[in-house]
Amino acid sequence: MIPYSAVIFDLDGTLLDTLQDLADSANYALALHHLPPRSLDEIRRFVGNGVGLLIHRAVPAGTSDEVEARCLADFRAHYLLNMENRTAPYAGVLELLDGLNQAGIKVAVVSNKFDGAVKGLCETYFGSRVRVAIGESRGVARKPAPDTVFRALKELDAQPGQAVYVGDSEVDIETARNAGLPCLSVSWGFRDEAFLTRSGAQRIVSSPAHLLELLTGRAM
Repeated sequence: MIPYSAVIFDLDGTLLDTLQDLADSANYALALHHLPPRSLDEIRRFVGNGVGLLIHRAVPAGTSDEVEARCLADFRAHYLLNMENRTAPYAGVLELLDGLNQAGIKVAVVSNKFDGAVKGLCETYFGSRVRVAIGESRGVARKPAPDTVFRALKELDAQPGQAVYVGDSEVDIETARNAGLPCLSVSWGFRDEAFLTRSGAQRIVSSPAHLLELLTGRAM
């Protein structure tokens, strides 16, 4: 028997490796305002709470609110045009999604990335494999609030008791807890296994193949 009828995925660091494109757009915006660039490892640590906090963390301490706001606007504009330059699904992710769909398990994505980017990336890389894609938008609390998870479940017509949440960060662990869902944490993304363990991960999964086996009882 399949234990879950729906899976809610995080996007960045879980299904897609978006780090280099995020870093390129962040550093483009910083350079426009003559601010120092950030390393890939710094950007890795900054992501997970939405692009507003990414830019807040990326600008130097003491940067004025006006300059930070302009950096954020420049980041958004650049990223929308360049978010597919070096982004790609992690190895095995497409097979994972195909396996879930073949098993009749509904799939959604919820992300703190802005909604237009989430929908565009899911359409480009996953097509019909993902039924619902929800990002940050005005009037909807972003993760770790459970609002986007509940909205995804509603759009999937799925019950919370039959759903599981999958993500790669401490934000995802907290989001699942707030939504009352079990959480599977993946170690191939933006946070390593040791960090996830310290952050209270319930169970850590090392590969998409292992995740598919856990969710369906069948291997790829």
